[in-house]
Amino acid sequence: MTDSPSPSSLLGRHSRHRALLTLPAQEAHVSAARHFAADLLETWSVPAGKRDSAVLIVDELAANAAQYGHERMTLLLVLDAGALHIVVTDSGMSVEHHRPDTAPDEHGRGTGIVQYLAESTEVHQTRSGREVRACLRCWP
Repeated sequence: MTDSPSPSSLLGRHSRHRALLTLPAQEAHVSAARHFAADLLETWSVPAGKRDSAVLIVDELAANAAQYGHERMTLLLVLDAGALHIVVTDSGMSVEHHRPDTAPDEHGRGTGIVQYLAESTEVHQTRSGREVRACLRCWP
């Protein structure tokens, strides 16, 4: 006799989930984005290890959006066919415009962390700011 998958694991693998959160682009709101993602991904039955990676990706992308965004940042999470798509947009300038008073070794780690954890990443400059996409496979 073989074990059949639980209904909650099937829900996460085969249905499409989508959630959107818009916050002021301020460092004080990064933890809200992180907690929102953690709670939502647990509800969607994303495995703990992948959930931890996704929350770290959200944290890094939201921190960048808070630093460079002028007015707002938006977090979009889409779970579809076993892949989690994380999209963070901000209403700020391109990430290449670092603050001149900040040491160069204080920046750039977040992008490296995201690229290490995600299967793919994309960065797009839009008319109103920047959009960063990361994709994380949650199930084989």
